[in-house]
Amino acid sequence: MTQGPYIDAGSELDPVHPVELPHPARATGLSTAEVAERVARGEVNDVPVRSSRSTVDIVRGNVFTRFNAIIGVLWLIMLFVAPFQDSLFGYVIIANTGIGIIQEHRAKKTLDGLAVIGEAKPTVRRDGTAGEVSTSDLVLGDLIELGPGDKVVVDGETVEADGLEIDESLLTGEADPVHKKPGDPMMSGSFVVAGGGAFTATRVGREAYAAQLADEASRFTLVHSELRSGISTILKYVTWMMVPTAAGLIVSQLVHERHDLKDSIARTVGGITPMIPEGLVLLTSIAFAIGVIRLGRKQCLVQELPAIEGLARVDVVCLDKTGTLTEGGMNVTGLRMLDGDGEADEAYVRQVLGAFGASDPRPNASLQAIVDAYPDTSGWRCTRALPFSSARKYSGAAFAEGDGETSAWLLGAPDVLLPERDPALQEVGRLNEEGLRVLLLARAAGSLDDGDGRAEDDGPVRAEADGGSDRGDVVAGARPTALVVLEQRLRPEAADTLAYFAEQDVAAKVISGDNAVSVGAVAAKLGLAGATDTIDARRLPTDQEEMADSLDSHSVFGRVSPQQKRDMVAALQSRGHTVAMTGDGVNDVLALKDADIGVSMGSGSEATRAVAQIVLLNNSFATLPSVVAEGRRVIGNVTRVATLFLVKTVYSVLLAILVSCFQIQYPFLPRHLTMLSTLTIGIPAFFLALAPNKERAKPHFVRRVLRYSVPCGIIAAVATFVAYMIARHYYVGSGSLDAETSVATLTLFLVSMWVLAIIARPYTWWRVCLVLAMAGAFLLVMVVPALQHFFALKLVGAAIPWMGVGIAVVASAGIEVVWRWVDRRYPG
Repeated sequence: MTQGPYIDAGSELDPVHPVELPHPARATGLSTAEVAERVARGEVNDVPVRSSRSTVDIVRGNVFTRFNAIIGVLWLIMLFVAPFQDSLFGYVIIANTGIGIIQEHRAKKTLDGLAVIGEAKPTVRRDGTAGEVSTSDLVLGDLIELGPGDKVVVDGETVEADGLEIDESLLTGEADPVHKKPGDPMMSGSFVVAGGGAFTATRVGREAYAAQLADEASRFTLVHSELRSGISTILKYVTWMMVPTAAGLIVSQLVHERHDLKDSIARTVGGITPMIPEGLVLLTSIAFAIGVIRLGRKQCLVQELPAIEGLARVDVVCLDKTGTLTEGGMNVTGLRMLDGDGEADEAYVRQVLGAFGASDPRPNASLQAIVDAYPDTSGWRCTRALPFSSARKYSGAAFAEGDGETSAWLLGAPDVLLPERDPALQEVGRLNEEGLRVLLLARAAGSLDDGDGRAEDDGPVRAEADGGSDRGDVVAGARPTALVVLEQRLRPEAADTLAYFAEQDVAAKVISGDNAVSVGAVAAKLGLAGATDTIDARRLPTDQEEMADSLDSHSVFGRVSPQQKRDMVAALQSRGHTVAMTGDGVNDVLALKDADIGVSMGSGSEATRAVAQIVLLNNSFATLPSVVAEGRRVIGNVTRVATLFLVKTVYSVLLAILVSCFQIQYPFLPRHLTMLSTLTIGIPAFFLALAPNKERAKPHFVRRVLRYSVPCGIIAAVATFVAYMIARHYYVGSGSLDAETSVATLTLFLVSMWVLAIIARPYTWWRVCLVLAMAGAFLLVMVVPALQHFFALKLVGAAIPWMGVGIAVVASAGIEVVWRWVDRRYPG
């Protein structure tokens, strides 16, 4: 995502109308009347959240292209100087453009519908009541509540801060969370990593500069794709070749061949038109659009179109265990008392856990399981709380108990809270080996207060997390009281999905913040190779090269911090891997942003959905193979189609050069090449572009396409020109040019059909039928008198037409040899 500058409150972007910030003591938010007043003044967050190009952009992008302009001019010329048949290519372009607009508009509707489903809906306090509203319904001065994982959607000023920690790395590049206090500025595009609070919107809509950056960076886009950039490169080459070649052809036809001006113009246009691979961009767009529609039906939101292509190129997928391999929810399966706190019995511990659950208004999955198992009935009051964060691996709470006593407790990872050789870790290890998740409840020896203020009577106060109190004063001397055993529910489709990646040679790396042994046990249940050889990330080397070695040799990593996830993605990329990262929590955001492809679950935090290129709205890990398959279909099929189109471009350019050099009449009228293009490229390419294709995606798109298309195009051009020149020396008198053209057309068609037959491999029944149908259509043209007249094609005699067939057979054999040689010489 694009990084933006830090936008301070009070900058030049301040709104014209001053904002009355609610007083913390009466932070009830705006009233209904105040909201209506601001809406009337236009102080609404009206920046459109778009997942696709607008309809106007779609029409403009499909109609106003460089080659459409060239073909349009040529078409207008042909309408005045030649019969209707010779202007057919213009109508084909109109039809193609219309199809492109319709398909992309269908994709837009699919994406926009899914974007509404996956849209972040902030919680806003109005009239003293909190409720979710659409982002576009926010108004200036709204009081917006925040919790872990929430994205800050507009700029504002902090009003309430309950241990609030904000990650602003997407805007500033700084990875360390920022602790917010009342009065501190809030930037749109940042997100909450711990704690909670509320802020007042001070800049909304287009006045929120950071919001514009975030929207721009996460918007549906048609750029930064190897396919699209490759096709642009190809079109650039074509343009360079076209200009001098077309100029030479014009001179040779209009200056040296003066038999019939209109016929010379028609043949000149006939030579220029096939040089343009006009349908290549169209079919690429259609292939992407159909992919979006297909994935949309599976509740997969593609926020950046090239992600379909990118995931097909992925060779390493990094998986977060919780929410990806396992379902989000958990169950408490046991409570194991420890001897560390002799004052606590099980009934008392249940009270502590119940109060602990009630102390957090937005519990994570682990704490929610505790809330469900131990509903709070104690009446204890939380006086101070330490929010959970992925960096700390624990949370804390202090209580005023019902009998007037006070106590402070910690709940989190046993191997973080306990000394390295503590006897309780043996029990924890045994439970982890069974794939169970274990939390330690420990009584804090001192206060959770880190010295920044007194406990207040009107609610819990969160202890800050930037001092030594977190790891030193708070944890030191804590007495282990009980182990809370949690069972994680495996996703039923996860094993099949991991097996699919293994079959496709995509390495799966499980990277989790949980205990390494527990993560390995879960991965082993799902059949992941190397799951038993787990690595505790706290012992990973910090050097990128050494870390990359560990990642190449191991598959399961536990106790990974958010920053380490980011470093691990970078280490894999340093080895040339294309990395996909899946996740659903705020601890995954940094890694998702840096990965080549970020995949978020629909139930994940707003922050993860904002930075991911692909959002699985159905929360099904099993959708990923469909995305990979769709990407492979697009890449493989566009490569096939591009080869077909460029063979035509190469033989058209070379034929024009040969004709110019020999100063002879160009052999084809536009109608001939329109028919050839339609039967050997246009119709077949449409079906081949949308066909299933499971070939692994390969890099260097342009290089691979040109390796095949250039030699094949040269062979086709030489064969056609030889047949044409022999026919010119054989036929004499009136009608000779039509006979010569017919032989050249027959030769070029047969050679082009062999290229099509190669492109259509591996053969299936429908591919064979497609090739035969195109051959049958050409045969009809050659034998039906009305079609002969329409296309000005008639084979005269037997010797020269059969000579053309013989030349085509030899040329086809040469193409086969070249194709096989290229496959052996350049297998990648």
